[in-house]
Amino acid sequence: MIDQTLNLSNKSVFEQLWAITNQLRQRIEERFQLNPAPSTNDLHSYSNADGNVQGSLKAFSGKEIDWLVHVLSHSEKSNFSVMRLTIWLSSHIRVPHLTFEFGMVPDIFFYIDYIPRCDLVTDLEYLKRYYEPVNETFLKLQSEPTLSMYTSKSVYIREFMSPSRLCYTSSATNEKVNLVSTLANEMLERWLTWIDEAEPVSEDARPALASRDLFIRRSSAELDPGNKLAEQMFGKKLTDKVVQGLWGGLPA
Repeated sequence: MIDQTLNLSNKSVFEQLWAITNQLRQRIEERFQLNPAPSTNDLHSYSNADGNVQGSLKAFSGKEIDWLVHVLSHSEKSNFSVMRLTIWLSSHIRVPHLTFEFGMVPDIFFYIDYIPRCDLVTDLEYLKRYYEPVNETFLKLQSEPTLSMYTSKSVYIREFMSPSRLCYTSSATNEKVNLVSTLANEMLERWLTWIDEAEPVSEDARPALASRDLFIRRSSAELDPGNKLAEQMFGKKLTDKVVQGLWGGLPA
C-alpha cells in the first residue's frame, strides 16, 4: 500500500507529537500521585550557545513511580526534534517500565516499549504475560511497507530494547501521526491495566529489584548514542547534567 497522504510540515508534526507526549503524561498524572523533582528545576528550559536549539527536562517521583522524566530537544531552524517520556516504576510491583520516544529527523521516528525487569530468556511467565500481548502489533507493523524498522548501531541499545518494541521511521503524514497516537495510547492503557492487576513484590525482594532498576536506568541514560549529538549541540557540561537528570543522579 502506498501512503498517499500529503506530507505535513515539520512544525506541524513536531507540535502534534509533543502534544501526544503531554496527553500521555496528563493521563499518568491523573492516575498516580506525583511530585516534581526539585533537582531538575534548572533544566526546565535550556538552550545551546546561539539559542537555535531549545531543551527541556522535567522529572517527577511518587510512591508508585520512582522516576518519571519528560524531555525535549528541538530546533525549528534545522527541522530536528526528539522528545521522550519514560516512566520507571517503584519496586512494589514487577510490571515493566514504559517508555515513549518520538522525533523528527526529519522523518517521523517513534519508539514505544515496555522495559523488562528480569531476564526474559529465563522468566518465561513474565515473557508470556507482558510481551506476548504486543507480539501481534509488532508483527503487523513489520509487514507495513510505509514503515521502516529502526535498528540502533549500538549493541547496548539493541539489548536494552525488548523483543516486542515498536521502533520505526516513516514519512511525515497525518496517517502516521495518528498511528503513533493510537499505538502510544494502546500501550499506555494495557500498562495501566497491568498495574491495577499486579501482585505486590515481597518486601525482602524489593531492594534487589530497585537496585537492578536503577542500574538499567543509569546505564541507558549514560550509554545512549544520542549523547554525542547532544554534546555537539549543548556542550559536554550541560549534556552531562541532562544525562544525570534522565536517571535521577542530580543532587537534591
